[in-house]
Amino acid sequence: MKIQSFTFNPFLTNCYVVTSQGETVIIDPSCHSNSERDEVINYVASTGSRVVRILLTHAHIDHIFGCTDLSEHFGVGIEVHNDERVLLEQAEFQSQMFGIDIKQPPAPIRNISPGETVAFGHVRWNVLHTPGHSPGSVSFVDLKHGFVISGDVLFHDSIGRTDLWQGSLPILMESIFQQLIPLGDEIRVLSGHGPETTIGRERDKNPFLIDFQLLDEQD
Repeated sequence: MKIQSFTFNPFLTNCYVVTSQGETVIIDPSCHSNSERDEVINYVASTGSRVVRILLTHAHIDHIFGCTDLSEHFGVGIEVHNDERVLLEQAEFQSQMFGIDIKQPPAPIRNISPGETVAFGHVRWNVLHTPGHSPGSVSFVDLKHGFVISGDVLFHDSIGRTDLWQGSLPILMESIFQQLIPLGDEIRVLSGHGPETTIGRERDKNPFLIDFQLLDEQD
């Protein structure tokens, strides 16, 4: 298995391209410009693999810029949690809010469900529902290889913002402490923005998590 990450668009959003045994999955196609789109296309071509799925951790605008172009190029539909469909449908409204253009993504071909297994090549991922940043945020967990692709739930020294539509700090913290922290300290966190980190590092050093734990202990 090989994981290739790209950082695209003005929001500096990470896109992950994961390949195993000739099959590739793209997570959060954040490519905005033609050159960014071509970077993903050329990389996939260099692997000699076939794109079999395009998955979204959630449907905020910075994670979906490349949905239309990559879906059309690879002939593969996009998949997202059902609670994110309204955000996907409102992509053009989101673009107006942030003053940046977007091609309206196609309708998803299926819903991603918590508890399902994402299988391709020799890879098997568990799907966790990790809302709080958005209502249908999901994280993809690879226990065999020791990592989670967490979208905008948990970052190096930070957490996802909760001031957008249906964001909730208590729900986000519940997702982090009940879904991600139990995965174990050694699990690598591949976030939607910023550098890779680990569960243990964030549990010990992340100021948002430390403050939350202190408040919880005081209660």
